[in-house]
Amino acid sequence: MTADKQIETKLSPTEENKENVQEGWLGLEILQIIKESQQQHGLRHGDYQRYRGYCSRRLRRLRKTLGFKMGNRHKFVGKKITVEILSDSRYLLLVLMEAERAWSYAMQLKQEANTEPRKKFHLLARLRKAAKHSEKLEKLCESPRVDAKTKLEAQAYTAYLTGMVHFELQEWKLAMEAFNKCKTIYEKLASAFTEEMAVLYRQRVDEISPNIRYCAYNIGDQNAINDLMQMRLTGGGGGMMAEKLEALITQARTKQAATMSEVEWRGRSVPVKIDKARIFLLGLADNEAAIAQAVNEETKEHLYETLLAECRDTIQAVREELKNEAKQRERSSDNESGKVSNLQFLHSYLTYIKLCTLVKRNESMAHTLQAKLKETGADENKRGPRPQDLIRLYDIILQSLAELSTLQGLEDDHTFQKEVSLKTLVYKAYRCFFIAQSYVLVKKWSEALVLYERVLKYAKEVQSKSKSLNNSLKDLPDIQELIAEVNAEKYSLQAAAILDTDEAPEVSSQQQVKDNTPLCEHLDNFHLDKTLVGKHPNLVQFPPEFQPIPCKPLFFDLALNHVAFPPLDDKVEQKGKGGLTGYIKGIFGFGS
Repeated sequence: MTADKQIETKLSPTEENKENVQEGWLGLEILQIIKESQQQHGLRHGDYQRYRGYCSRRLRRLRKTLGFKMGNRHKFVGKKITVEILSDSRYLLLVLMEAERAWSYAMQLKQEANTEPRKKFHLLARLRKAAKHSEKLEKLCESPRVDAKTKLEAQAYTAYLTGMVHFELQEWKLAMEAFNKCKTIYEKLASAFTEEMAVLYRQRVDEISPNIRYCAYNIGDQNAINDLMQMRLTGGGGGMMAEKLEALITQARTKQAATMSEVEWRGRSVPVKIDKARIFLLGLADNEAAIAQAVNEETKEHLYETLLAECRDTIQAVREELKNEAKQRERSSDNESGKVSNLQFLHSYLTYIKLCTLVKRNESMAHTLQAKLKETGADENKRGPRPQDLIRLYDIILQSLAELSTLQGLEDDHTFQKEVSLKTLVYKAYRCFFIAQSYVLVKKWSEALVLYERVLKYAKEVQSKSKSLNNSLKDLPDIQELIAEVNAEKYSLQAAAILDTDEAPEVSSQQQVKDNTPLCEHLDNFHLDKTLVGKHPNLVQFPPEFQPIPCKPLFFDLALNHVAFPPLDDKVEQKGKGGLTGYIKGIFGFGS
């Protein structure tokens, strides 16, 4: 309470202090500067190395601008920022950037420490360095020339970094005290300033709260685990705290795993001897409940991804055991062929969980996209998802269902196969519906109408088959809603097609000119063609096209080669051998 009163008095300056602020007190928006710099230079994607490089460059620019260089290129001369030289708020910014550079390096080392544990020692050294710079900033802000808001923000920043150091050292009590001090200051700042600044302070409080709950749990407060689980549902506690929370949940499940010996599925009890499988199956119900209680789609997607990652790791562990079991079977003489082992059936069960989770995740994404698609349809200027995006999601769902029908040990389970085939029909109907929607967008009315009829066909099959499987439709989308939507879309489609045909004359005239179809070829169909009343009407095609005609027959006299002609030697005139005398006689006619 005393700390709260001190904060209130600092945030309520007298008229004299207000005049001093106006006369030129030093001030620095510490939290706002930090958040803007982090979001613009790498931390939006978790790139701490890029942010560290930005801090180094900004430090160099500040030192150059202020003339506060550490010697020259040949010799280093250290300088300290003291209260006496504190004439510009950029000196405070210089110390803040030094703290941020050390903190970003520590967070970078934390990411790398997952594979290289030795880097944890370097991480602690950089965190201590960041806390030391923050303490230096707090001492500088104690100067009477610094305004009250900057002093409080410096105290909160120091408390935050000090709490981070104690948190990494697992000194839970000291860490909790530091985080509580930081939280108290930011809450008071949020209540004292404008709404824009208050949002920033409240976000910082939300970031700190999971750390406080985690410290309380490690101190001995068992009720804190429930608060942590609730924060996990609302998406609180990102980054370092998220890893700690997942480790805490895994640790709690490991303690309970010793009591689990078998699991029952599809009327068969299967012993569970693998610890990883026990831990996963124990937490399955909690994960499903967390997904159902998720407050937004981003948190739900994160929980789905976490569940799928755990499921894949568990399946991989079971596969390793299956390989060992197969080797033992090869060595043993009594090889039981045709019977599915308990380990193989457990593998099928885990695969079933993975595929069902994939179906649920994609269905949730499809519902979200469908809602956005309707909003985009209402607002034509707004760009949003397309039906093709939903088609892709339903393709993945159908692929998962196809894998479900091939699971080992369930080939002879006719009820299971009927359930899978029924689900396949439902999702085929939805996929076909969105394919029709994509055709509507490109004004292919006939194709869309045929696809809508196909949707109704699938829906009727689902209704006929679901009579024997009433429980199978509980987790599926409502088929009656789809039928009603298809009927409404059909009427809209017919109206749009009629309106499109009313506008068709202009389009057909353009197509007519483009296709160069003359009037004589479509006399039975009326088209309003403006070119017919112009200077160059397209009445007939000129010159006309060539047309095939019958060829003139060719006659070949084949009998001529076989005809024997009579001799004509007596008819042929014999030429004489008279020479010059005969020639003269022939001229004058004496030889005739």
